[in-house]
Amino acid sequence: MPGLSSRLTGMNDGGSDGWEVFYRARALVASGQPVTELTIGEHDISTDARILDALDAAARGGHTGYAMVPGVDALRDAIAARVQDRTGVATGRDNVLVTPGGQSALFSAHMAACAPGDTALFIDPFYATYPGTIRAASAIARPVSTRAATGFLPDPATVARLARETGAKSLLINTPNNPTGAVYPEETLRGLASVCVEHDLWLISDEVYDTQVWSGTHLSPRALPGMAARTMVIGSMSKSHAMTGSRIGWIVAPEPAIAALIDLATATTYGVPGYIQDAALFALTDDTALETRVAAPFRRRRDLVLDRLSRQSIVTAIPAQGAMYLMLDIRATGLSGRAFAEALLDAHHIAVMPGESFGTSAAGHLRVALTVEDSRLSDAIDTLCAFAARHACAA
Repeated sequence: MPGLSSRLTGMNDGGSDGWEVFYRARALVASGQPVTELTIGEHDISTDARILDALDAAARGGHTGYAMVPGVDALRDAIAARVQDRTGVATGRDNVLVTPGGQSALFSAHMAACAPGDTALFIDPFYATYPGTIRAASAIARPVSTRAATGFLPDPATVARLARETGAKSLLINTPNNPTGAVYPEETLRGLASVCVEHDLWLISDEVYDTQVWSGTHLSPRALPGMAARTMVIGSMSKSHAMTGSRIGWIVAPEPAIAALIDLATATTYGVPGYIQDAALFALTDDTALETRVAAPFRRRRDLVLDRLSRQSIVTAIPAQGAMYLMLDIRATGLSGRAFAEALLDAHHIAVMPGESFGTSAAGHLRVALTVEDSRLSDAIDTLCAFAARHACAA
């Protein structure tokens, strides 16, 4: 067979894609063995029945043909209204492109911001797909390290230095953050915005967890002075409405960027099925309290886990201000995050994500998804802590 392109073979830069423990856990489940899966951000509830009814009605009503590539007008209008209401920034239909999920939006945004060989900066720890997404867009993925001691918040001075040294074209941030749970404070965002202006960077702001804020306030950097013209915001129905499998998200960006991105969508996805868009429109406009109900279990479970952790001293949590995860520091065990996660899965059939799946800054940590019912989660955390204590004593 002919050779494959370096664009694909180089997506993981010759290393891991970070999902090995998850794949092992799923293989155990497929073989019939029970596993407590605390790996991916998959709600333990289904999509609301009324949204499914709207999807079914739209499909049976005939909205199964080609939909408009940028998205149906009514949905684009609803997304624009949602964004304008939450940020105070004037936003219209022509600022919105509907995409097949937030992941597609991330890829498209980097295709818009970076030419082949350009450098794209992103904050470490990072969502596991970020570097591969950047490389798939033929850009050079360059992480910006952070530290657990400062809550994994990015340092604008470090970003500025790397932008200057690499000639970077874009900066990708994620707040509320996956995997750390950090909600970037206004001071940090203003510092990053200044760097973007000084070094003429596109800011790609992944805000798919904007409905899951437990403390602090979510601020979209697009709302900062001078930033609407250089910011592309990634949004999604996956986390806010438990619609992960529906694959529907969006990019909000300046009108010229959206016009160019529509050309990209025409050549790649050719849009999102109309009946799914109709279901998303229903979800955004029918019941504004649904987002709060979907988010509520994760706030409660965060507090539950923090309570369990307070009863011992080996495993500690990075303060989580948002999102559906907790980052746990297990460095007292002497094990890497990967070694701990593999051993925990082998010994107790509890699956967590190693911190190393999210970058070198998260080494010695675990990401725990708060995605199983409360008592099962509580038991899993108690087992994890006891497992850590045994290894700490042996270290």
